[in-house]
Order: sequence, then C-alpha cells, then structure tokens
Amino acid sequence: MKKRAVYFIITLVVMVMGLLSRKFMFIFPKDIAPYVGDMIWAMMVYFGFRFLLPNFSLLKSFSMAIIFSFAIEISQLYQADWINAIRRTTLGGLVLGYGFLWEDILSYSIGIVFGVVIDKYLRLKNIQ
Repeated sequence: MKKRAVYFIITLVVMVMGLLSRKFMFIFPKDIAPYVGDMIWAMMVYFGFRFLLPNFSLLKSFSMAIIFSFAIEISQLYQADWINAIRRTTLGGLVLGYGFLWEDILSYSIGIVFGVVIDKYLRLKNIQ
C-alpha cells in the first residue's frame, strides 16, 4: 500500500480513537485519563503531517507536529472575543482548545513521541 494511503488510514483511526477517548475515559487510569485525548490529538497531528508530506523524515515530521501543537496551545493565551466565539463551536474547540495548560504541552509531546514510535515500528515491519 502506498505510504500516503497508510498515513491517511492511520490518521482517521487515530482521530476516531481521540473522539472515543472522551466517551470511554473510564478505561484509563484516573491519573492519565484527562490527558489521553490530548495525547491522541497530537498523535493525529503527527500522522496528519505524515499523510500530507509522506516523504519528510521522521525528524521533520516530529518537529512540525511539535511546533504546530505548541503553537495551538500557546495561542490559547490569546482570549479575544472573536477567537473565543470560534472556540465555543465544536470544531473550533477541538482544534483550538480553550485555555493554556502546561499539562497539555507534556501530553502533546508524549502523543507525538508515541506517533513516531508507531511510525518507526511500521517502517521496520515494512507495512508502508
């Protein structure tokens, strides 16, 4: 299967996992349950970049996902009425979030590292 198709499927699967993670938080240990969705969101960002730019190196894709995720989180320090109106929509809230949290920065980092590890595993297994 072509790389781009594999990354598209992975991105969709991870997206569904992220949406379901809120509904099934109870299956995760209570200490990490609030952060699982953020980890999965960041993993989706990583695989989204892999889908859009499949020939980029793992390091470039990792870097782009980190920069994008951190930029979204840092943008939450900006609380103007117009952007908060966007955040109050379902899609706006999912993409932009609501308020800056250092825990989210850590969650994004972990999620992206998990994405890289999965990506590396798939490459070793020659699934792409």
